[in-house]
Amino acid sequence: MRNGMRWHVAVAATAVAAAAAFAMSAAAAPVVLKASHQFPGGKGDARDEMVQIIARDAKAAGVDLEIQVYPGASLFKPNEQWNALVNGTLDISSFPLDYASGKVRAFGATLMPGLVRNHERAIRLNDSKFMQDIRALIEKNGVIVLADAWLAGGIASKKNCIRNPADIKGQKLRSAGPTFAAMWQAAGASIVSIPSNEVYNALQTGVIEATDTSSGSFVSFRIYEQVKCITAPGDNALWFMYEPVLMSKKSFDRLDKKQQDVLMKAGRKAQDYFAKEAKGIDEQMVKTFKDNKVEVITMTPAEYDAWIEIAKKSSYAEFAKDVPGGQQLIDAALSVK
Repeated sequence: MRNGMRWHVAVAATAVAAAAAFAMSAAAAPVVLKASHQFPGGKGDARDEMVQIIARDAKAAGVDLEIQVYPGASLFKPNEQWNALVNGTLDISSFPLDYASGKVRAFGATLMPGLVRNHERAIRLNDSKFMQDIRALIEKNGVIVLADAWLAGGIASKKNCIRNPADIKGQKLRSAGPTFAAMWQAAGASIVSIPSNEVYNALQTGVIEATDTSSGSFVSFRIYEQVKCITAPGDNALWFMYEPVLMSKKSFDRLDKKQQDVLMKAGRKAQDYFAKEAKGIDEQMVKTFKDNKVEVITMTPAEYDAWIEIAKKSSYAEFAKDVPGGQQLIDAALSVK
């Protein structure tokens, strides 16, 4: 009988030890977050690198936090990412905010013709009331900003160089968002709405003849293989787009304070990295296009002003009319010197 009791005690003790070991193992298991974006991975795209910086620093911090990065739209399609962030099925994304302007119309202000003009002004904008209002709107909708990023961009065509409004008339053009679409359309272009990762095929098959996009995407998606001329940002860039690293507020709130602090610190590091790289992205684009025998031009101040006059009557006017607080957002951005 005693042997039987000893056996039961031993089994019970083993079970308790196993349960305790399992509990400790479960407690030590890292939180795994999923990051998605549409840009190529491992090819020097600065937006992917921003996410990779955050992932590397999160893992190295020793706070039981890991981030799995899914580049190239391999986890979510580009336009699906905003809803996924809001509902918490996606944790982190490098995301062109204007892609969500159909959900939050005010986000269209972050891809507005002539609102930024150059990289120095983009950095000043980050500390402005304009961006405070944008970030507040992002958070109100269930998402937070880990890192700011403004990408310059331009316009390229299979047919000709785009300098003046008359140069775009009659062309089938892919526009990144509604505010630019309004300006291009007012100048006589026919608009096709597709994300940047579909531009190459659309140019190749004749669905479009021209496209606007960021300098980074012009290179990452090899648009130089399909166009004749590109209007680079230069000192008079019409095209700037806010493409921050965003995180689901639901996902962020589930983390402990140490993990949250690590992510915010890593986000600042990613933001600093991008600020140093931003101009270089434009320079790399110019070099790549020239190396591939594509004509590269920049706008003169007079050409830039001609586009702004059209933008004021189309993009700006429609935004002010259709978006609650739209005029105040435009005024806040333009007031930054």
